[in-house]
Amino acid sequence: MIGKMIETDAWVLEAGPVKASTPGELVRRTFRFDAPTEDEVLAEPLYGCWEGNMTHALERQPVDICRMRREDAIVLGNSGVLRVTKVGSRVKGVVAGDLCGLMPAGKFDAYGYFDKILGYDAPGTIGLLAKQVKLPGISVVPLPKNSNVSLKQWACASIRYGTAWSNWKAAFGCWKVMAPPGTDKVYVLAWGGGTAFAELMLAKSQGCWAGMVCSSDARAAYLRTHGIHPIDRREFAALSWNAEKIESDSAYRLAYRKAEVAFIRRVRELTNGAGASIFIDNIGEPVSRATMLALGRPGVLTTVGWIGGTNVEYSRPAECFGRHVHVHTHATRMDEALESIEAFAAGWAPPFTGDEPVCAFDDIPDLAKAALDGTESSYFPLYQVNAV
Repeated sequence: MIGKMIETDAWVLEAGPVKASTPGELVRRTFRFDAPTEDEVLAEPLYGCWEGNMTHALERQPVDICRMRREDAIVLGNSGVLRVTKVGSRVKGVVAGDLCGLMPAGKFDAYGYFDKILGYDAPGTIGLLAKQVKLPGISVVPLPKNSNVSLKQWACASIRYGTAWSNWKAAFGCWKVMAPPGTDKVYVLAWGGGTAFAELMLAKSQGCWAGMVCSSDARAAYLRTHGIHPIDRREFAALSWNAEKIESDSAYRLAYRKAEVAFIRRVRELTNGAGASIFIDNIGEPVSRATMLALGRPGVLTTVGWIGGTNVEYSRPAECFGRHVHVHTHATRMDEALESIEAFAAGWAPPFTGDEPVCAFDDIPDLAKAALDGTESSYFPLYQVNAV
């Protein structure tokens, strides 16, 4: 429809060896794709936000995404803003020149939930780490023209904020069903991260007390500035559960127990003895035991991710007696995504000041390495692909 095979400059992730145990690397090369159909658009990515799923893809954990998609190489990147350059004849509501956000659903289920994610596990899709991309028409949403939200802020909306909106609705809804009559204080805690930050800002807007675990003075200052109580992770450095080491290493076991007791004591102090009403845990295995112990009665453990480990063990009697609800969500549903965009445009957006660092396209591997090493300091790491 728009032309023949298209070539573009891109950073790609190539498939690893069978059962590869080492992380992959981004490779810059010419990437070729078929011209868009009548249901697709051609676009130029402007700003993007590095997402956790991009890190998982590089780690090849829990799977090698390229092999799962049966593709030799893929282009990652599914949160950002772009400029539409050509529009298929059957695409509605978008014209060439529109600045759009990305609705990153590669596939929907029967209920409208995002099933596969564009630029990640959806076969045949192209992410934003390329100078040109083709996208399903339904995946591009024109940015509201009456919003004061900047393009850099909009770059963060697709994944973190859509996911946060859906997860918070479910978690807070569960809490409200269980909350004892007369409850006047809701304590919401989180392990640090951009999605958790977005949820805590929602919690604050609905009258909840908010606290987040962080690991640097800079992040602690950032949280205080935005009304979130910081909890210094460095005070509980040994708080990393490993079942095998607990059994085999007495020094490790002792250090872990001390850190766990200190952490629970700290949570109780901050919540006036109640424990967390809602605890947002997107880390998983290393902290899941401490998270559940930190919950009040009743309490909600809610998660959208597993950056530290996928498998979690817990005592079902303890969770039943504690009246603990476990909420697990992934991405969002189409109607919720549209709700989140409306809230984002109204001001529920990363509180940028305008001087946030932006990684240049040439330096994308540096950003990828920082994400893999855990040294990236921003809750919202930005990169730029094309000139605005």
